[in-house]
Amino acid sequence: MTPLSRRELLRSAVLAGLALPVASACATPAGDGGTSSAPAAGATSAANPLGLAENRPLEIWIFDGGFGDAYATDIHEPLLKAKYPKLEIKHNATQEIAKTLQPRFAGGNPPEFINNSGANAMDFGALVQDGQLADLTPLYDAPSWDDPTVKVRDTIDPSAIELGSYDGTPYVLNYVNTVWGIWYSQKLFDDNGWRPPRTWEAFTALCEEIKKAGETAPFTYAGRHPYYIYEAILTLAAKIGGKDVLKNIDNLEEGAWTAEPVKQAAGAFAEIGAKYLMQGTAGLDHVQTQTAQNKGQVAMLPCGSWLENEQKDTTPEDFGYAMFALPSFTSSDAMPYGTLHVQPGEEYVVSAKSANPRAGMEYMRAMLSKDGAGDFMELVSTLTVVKGAGEGRTLKPGLKSAAKALLVAGDNAVWFLFRKWYAELHDEVAAASGQLMNGKLTVDEWAERAQKKAESIKNDSSVKKFKR
Repeated sequence: MTPLSRRELLRSAVLAGLALPVASACATPAGDGGTSSAPAAGATSAANPLGLAENRPLEIWIFDGGFGDAYATDIHEPLLKAKYPKLEIKHNATQEIAKTLQPRFAGGNPPEFINNSGANAMDFGALVQDGQLADLTPLYDAPSWDDPTVKVRDTIDPSAIELGSYDGTPYVLNYVNTVWGIWYSQKLFDDNGWRPPRTWEAFTALCEEIKKAGETAPFTYAGRHPYYIYEAILTLAAKIGGKDVLKNIDNLEEGAWTAEPVKQAAGAFAEIGAKYLMQGTAGLDHVQTQTAQNKGQVAMLPCGSWLENEQKDTTPEDFGYAMFALPSFTSSDAMPYGTLHVQPGEEYVVSAKSANPRAGMEYMRAMLSKDGAGDFMELVSTLTVVKGAGEGRTLKPGLKSAAKALLVAGDNAVWFLFRKWYAELHDEVAAASGQLMNGKLTVDEWAERAQKKAESIKNDSSVKKFKR
């Protein structure tokens, strides 16, 4: 008998109602072109653009993790109920999504709406392949909750749609937005008269000034997790050369890693590593470097917008988390100052074979409203993919800073997917980046090592390839 492939095994698990360890939505996009049943729509109107059936219940399942489920019961569900008072909403929460709901999918009676998250999430690719998830194109093409002249797709970051798509079809709503940048203490900067730099020349000058002052190291990163620094390198590379720099890397294009913008960015950070890195960085993890910053031992570090919440127990009250986008390398950069690496996550899906799938989509439309997203941001202290949702909101300093940066970036957002698609390439680039920062690899050696691994994966017929 021919052994089952991983995808076939996962597919069988869904059909059998088994709970297996699974990957995240973007880690294993389905490549077999599975199609889902078309959601049954009722009569549509300006007031009900998706054709929600108000006489059928909407069953909701929320992952009861770090965000809890109060955002659903206290914000999103009341928002939908106010618009559709006759709609019965059945709310549920669990930490074991797969264990609880895979048998429902196997039995043909899945709930309408699922926050498929956490360690026990169901495999998205297998669900897509089995036709279990609704195509969200009608949602994105529908008029937005706040302005009927603007489509839903135009109110959210485009990366959210791309990262939730499988073979070009959107099946997953990525709702929470992670913004990457250089983080610092507003108090420390104010006390010393330092200002966030807008050019690379100003950035290195600031590092030099901090170094000469002698009390605080200029820069650090999670040395034991070099992904943090290669993220910054690649964001700068995209800023220098444009979005195609990262698309070429994701698509395993020949010469993608040895392209001049990539090498320029790597060289810029190699210089930071040689001159301005906090002593001992290579042996420290993310918590240790972040705590060192809380203690005033280092001025700046690259991280995502979860930082403020992650460090809340060790951060001084007057610390004042803030972030700035990577400085412009030269005046010839392809992308302007303010360009950000933006990576959506926290996944939500609608079951194609549920009794009222359009109600699930309408619930998503409510989530993507300014009120739905803004209230969520205030409650759980994180950004969403809804553009401008943080305007006028009472947010923590770091979150407010990240929201402002996201607003300034607009369409100048970049992202990469090879980390999720090709784990071996991620591991190789991370290891090489740590060595680059420690002076153990030259820029050319770093680029050639990454390119060699990319070509090895490209030529390996056993590895499924993906394309942006």
